[in-house]
Amino acid sequence: MGIAGDIVIIVVAALVGALIAQKLKQPLVLGYIIVGIVIGPYSSGVTVADVHEIEMLAEIGVALLLFALGLEFSFSELKPVWKVALIGTPIQIMLTMVLGFVIGRWMDWEFIPSLWFGALISFSSTMVILKTLMNQGWIGTLSSKVMIGMLIIQDLIVVPAMIILPQLNDPKAGLPLLGLAGLKSVIFLLTMVVLGTKLIPKLISIIAGWDSRELFLLTITAIALGIGYITHLVGLSFALGAFVAGMVISESEYSHKALTDIMSIRDIFGLLFFTSVGMLLDPHFVVENWRNILLIVLLVSFFKGLFFGLITRGFGYIRVVPLAVAMGLFQIGEFSFVLARVGLSTQSIDKEVYSYVLATAIISMLLTPIVSKATEPLYSFFKRFLKEEPVQTFDIRKAKLNDHVIIAGGGRVGQHIASILESLKVEFVIVELNFQLFEQCKASGFPVIFGDVCHEVVLKVAKIGRANLMLLTIPNVIVSQSVVEKSKLFNKELHIVARAEGTDQMKCLYEKGAFEVVLPELEAGLEMARQALLHLNIPAISIQNYIDSVRQKLQSSAQMFQSNGNTLTQLKNAQNLIEITWAKIETNSPFIAKSLLDLDIRRKTGTSIVGVIRNEIFRPNPDAEYTFTEGDLVAVMGSKNQREIFLKSVNS
Repeated sequence: MGIAGDIVIIVVAALVGALIAQKLKQPLVLGYIIVGIVIGPYSSGVTVADVHEIEMLAEIGVALLLFALGLEFSFSELKPVWKVALIGTPIQIMLTMVLGFVIGRWMDWEFIPSLWFGALISFSSTMVILKTLMNQGWIGTLSSKVMIGMLIIQDLIVVPAMIILPQLNDPKAGLPLLGLAGLKSVIFLLTMVVLGTKLIPKLISIIAGWDSRELFLLTITAIALGIGYITHLVGLSFALGAFVAGMVISESEYSHKALTDIMSIRDIFGLLFFTSVGMLLDPHFVVENWRNILLIVLLVSFFKGLFFGLITRGFGYIRVVPLAVAMGLFQIGEFSFVLARVGLSTQSIDKEVYSYVLATAIISMLLTPIVSKATEPLYSFFKRFLKEEPVQTFDIRKAKLNDHVIIAGGGRVGQHIASILESLKVEFVIVELNFQLFEQCKASGFPVIFGDVCHEVVLKVAKIGRANLMLLTIPNVIVSQSVVEKSKLFNKELHIVARAEGTDQMKCLYEKGAFEVVLPELEAGLEMARQALLHLNIPAISIQNYIDSVRQKLQSSAQMFQSNGNTLTQLKNAQNLIEITWAKIETNSPFIAKSLLDLDIRRKTGTSIVGVIRNEIFRPNPDAEYTFTEGDLVAVMGSKNQREIFLKSVNS
């Protein structure tokens, strides 16, 4: 079948590798690379016949990867950490290149391959670290923001590196060519800015107006590959054109739709690329050189991590952040494979250097989740020997911080709660890790602490021992569980209200000692259901009773998993037994023109009338002579059965 048969082998093998990687909670790209080794020309069994043809198809995968990178690029993601990202990342890359160059010369490689090796090991893996952060629940922390910011700049530097490094093969001839390439790049970028930003968005807008998903996808793909091919014809990188095309489209209102539609094609061709990367690695080479590979992995991982940690600390980040960044970004990334393929095609590096890079990258990727997970226990160990650093605060002196509320998270939810508490003159303090949100809280005049609520020193500054209540607005359940556990160590009587994304998370939080757990999606669903039922003219009291029963059932079942769950469930059941229900006196109600004394409601239903609203005026505890009229809203208190009897009698 030729190339068609090769593609079938690759896709089926990639599926097996992806399933195994998913089962082991590893990025799928590792599964693709490993099966590429298995079906490559150096392995026995089922192998791909024409690797060169697959490599040519893989070039499309590289272009689409960079096109998607251009679509996803956003300066807003860099704002909170722009200094360490824009300045620190190039410093890290240069230091790592020096490290790689030294290792290369130690391995008796020539000058140019050693320099290439330094460049190849300087990039970290966006795919691996994002997967790791999500699995460990660190997305949204300051450490994750620093890592993502630095990764974005690394990914961008890959593009000029693909142009510059091949010119180093012959420095005398390369410098004029590099200057020419630079001039072409400037002209190309200016053309794209002037024409591309005007014509391409208009074209996409017209195509989108025809409401054809197939045509829209074809247009986006044609733009990505077409502009890439134009740059190739003028002597620039095919991938550079695709990347710039992505950046141009990212400024249009259709960028999200373009990214969503192109992802499936990108992933298929990306599969071909990463599988072809694995095909070029000889397993016998790994076996024969395992000592050198292991030593290189240790050297690269340690020193690269050290560079990241020192740079992050040098830009003013303290506590766990430098350690987390160091133990998260030490690996070699997937864009190193892109650059390595360029090195092979231009004969800048040979297969030996490529094999060392590939083997080191795969091992370092596999180690990332394990090493990253050790961050917190390692930080806890070293923290014993470190002097506590001052916590940055704003205006907390004006708050008495006694019998107060701690709001963990100063986002929209936290700031909204703070506004309500402030208007009610309730003492509170916000704890926020995101510096931008910290500044927003300061601008609003809220007492706020800049720090991680998981840390003991921050909890002490927030006077956790004197607090009356903690509100966890943080959406990350792993962080929330840690906060609940640590807070209870300082204040066993503290009531903690947390948020969760599902019943499993709710149960976990109740097990850790949370007093109340809120499910935002459930509350949103109940409110939408309430509005729908009101629109369908269902009686308001019936709707409220249904909503209350849903909440009651869900929370009661979840609380059974905590040690005092039975007691709390009984208390909430008791609260439900004396709940107040509102009923409206309709036109044909037997209550009209009759007094409380005439109706003898307490004896007949067992309920008590605790209030009536008439003409928007509330009358608490009406006396026995009070006479009902049409339109009265009656507040009645009693058990669930008693209230149901009352509701049947009031408008029967």
